[in-house]
Amino acid sequence: MSNRTLVMGATPNPERYSYKATAMLQEYKHDVVAFGLRRGNIGDVAITQLLPEDDIETVTLYLGTANQIPYVDYILKIKPMRVIFNPGTENRAFQNKLEENGIEAIEACTLVMLRTGQY
Repeated sequence: MSNRTLVMGATPNPERYSYKATAMLQEYKHDVVAFGLRRGNIGDVAITQLLPEDDIETVTLYLGTANQIPYVDYILKIKPMRVIFNPGTENRAFQNKLEENGIEAIEACTLVMLRTGQY
């Protein structure tokens, strides 16, 4: 498995945390895929509306609880090593389901994790 990260909820709006996380992941030399509903770019990464089928180590969520529902089965299917629930995305039921399937669920901030060397 690579160290590839999937940012779910990416947006071309530079004021949003998903944008900042995608940019910082690139700054820290991580392989990143940005998934969102609005087209655009974040640095060298194009925001895609197609979800990758494999080779994802980390999923970092910038989707509210209700917006996560359509992607639960997808995330379970690709079996990332971990899923990061950024502030405002906490979802105990989904976190439990991930852990039951051997996937680490972390309530944390991707930006802080990167800056403090915990990523």
